Amino acid sequence: MRNGAKAALVGGVFAVMVGGAGYGAYNLVSGVSGGGGSAGPGPEQVRTGPPTGGEVRDTARQFLTAWAKGDAGRAAAYTNHAEAALSALTGYREDARLTKVRLTPKRASGARVPFSVSATVSYKGRSKPLAYDSELTVVRGETTGRPLVDWSAAVLHPALKKGDTLVTGEAKAPALQAVDRAGTVLHAKQYPSLGPILADLRTKYARTAGGSPGVELYVRHADEDAGTRTLLTLAKGRPGKLRTTLSAPVQKAAEQAVLRNDDASVVAVEPSTGEVLAVANHREDGWNAAFLGKVAPGSTMKIVSAAMFLDKGVTKADGPAPCPATATWQSQTFHNLTGLAPDESATFAESFARSCNTAFVKLVDEGGLTDASLTEEARDGFGLGLGDWKVGVPSFDGSVPPSPGPERAANAIGQGTVQLNPLTMASVTATAMTGAFRQPVIVPRSLDDRELATARGLPASTAAQLRRMMRRTAVSGTGARVMAGLPGDIGAKTGSAEVGGQATSDSWFTGYRGDVAAAAMVQRGGHGGDAAGPIVAEVLRVG
Repeated sequence: MRNGAKAALVGGVFAVMVGGAGYGAYNLVSGVSGGGGSAGPGPEQVRTGPPTGGEVRDTARQFLTAWAKGDAGRAAAYTNHAEAALSALTGYREDARLTKVRLTPKRASGARVPFSVSATVSYKGRSKPLAYDSELTVVRGETTGRPLVDWSAAVLHPALKKGDTLVTGEAKAPALQAVDRAGTVLHAKQYPSLGPILADLRTKYARTAGGSPGVELYVRHADEDAGTRTLLTLAKGRPGKLRTTLSAPVQKAAEQAVLRNDDASVVAVEPSTGEVLAVANHREDGWNAAFLGKVAPGSTMKIVSAAMFLDKGVTKADGPAPCPATATWQSQTFHNLTGLAPDESATFAESFARSCNTAFVKLVDEGGLTDASLTEEARDGFGLGLGDWKVGVPSFDGSVPPSPGPERAANAIGQGTVQLNPLTMASVTATAMTGAFRQPVIVPRSLDDRELATARGLPASTAAQLRRMMRRTAVSGTGARVMAGLPGDIGAKTGSAEVGGQATSDSWFTGYRGDVAAAAMVQRGGHGGDAAGPIVAEVLRVG
């Protein structure tokens, strides 16, 4: 090896070290092709099967040695996607400004080789050390049989996804100090669910909030709307200070509550203002499913369907709504949850509180309702599906499309083509409680005078009947076990959503107490009161 590069194999662990002040000057290998092409060194004999231990060590050593030298072309030739690797490795030096690279592989585990990276980030006279861990996997080339590094952007840095790049320079946005409604600083370390939300707020509002950018090493995402992620700060700018509508105590409760289950999300809003008090997700992918999810809400949708029946004069809270064992709508037969006894003499409030599917299916055929009736109620009464909510960060405001045939009945019980998320369902509950639709916001409208979505809301009699029905659900219906012990004015609705391909339904629960409305979803959580219910109850208890 030339120019100070050394490699050693000791006890199955090898180390690659490159001396000198920075990258050496090396000629790039031309004619490199992806997928294990003919470019670059390697055995000519075509082999099959998993790479051997020796092949894994040799390939990793050669790839890391070339990378450490700054020979992007040669390093790329040891990968199965050479073109993408060449671009990324070149950018590592030229765009990310990383020098003095030292790569230290650790003991291989099968075809996987973990390694540590230490380097120096330099930009216009400023420099800082950078250290992180990554890993690579050696596979056999599909056409050549050569052992090759299975290339992905994450090999370069674990924070990178497909199409992402590393860049050092003036930050795309200033730093941001976000505070809650009482002035408490909101840190992603303390409130991990806020990580992606704070990043979105930084991108959109940091300059408006008085910030000036510093110099950073950051991840530039392939999706420009995703903003950037700071990995290292070389020079601090002036952070902007942004007041959000969040409440630190409620946020803390939400963060703790979602830890009960994997793939859990919850949102709390203040019905009197529409302000978001808390948003939390417990997911491995870090995605803000609470705001961006698009899934069936199950029987929590019956709040909207009930409002439609009340508005259209189909029935009243004390009116008849029989709950048979089955109900058929246009050749499709619907059932209730296992264990729900039929009740042919039930009132609408009773069928709502017991979450009787068949009662709702039978009512779909009454009172001159059309395929678009639920869509109109969702849009005009609850502001769903408008497509113009301006919360302050990206969000999905629901979809309740007109659906002919059996889908009309399915939509009424939160299945079919209806798509919502905890944000929209918390808003539905807030609207049912107050009768007024107030578009949820996480940043006060006064900051940028953005135009918020509007909707008619609910007639006073409809809202009053919904509150009675939701209170009954919370006190003696399907939500009673979860809501027990919560004082004051309370209401609730449970939901279980069957999702294709899942053996267990999604768990939904929504409720209100005082001036707080909350909704939670747990994917594959089962019945609404089992998984999502305790999350909502904990948030309402603190709120």
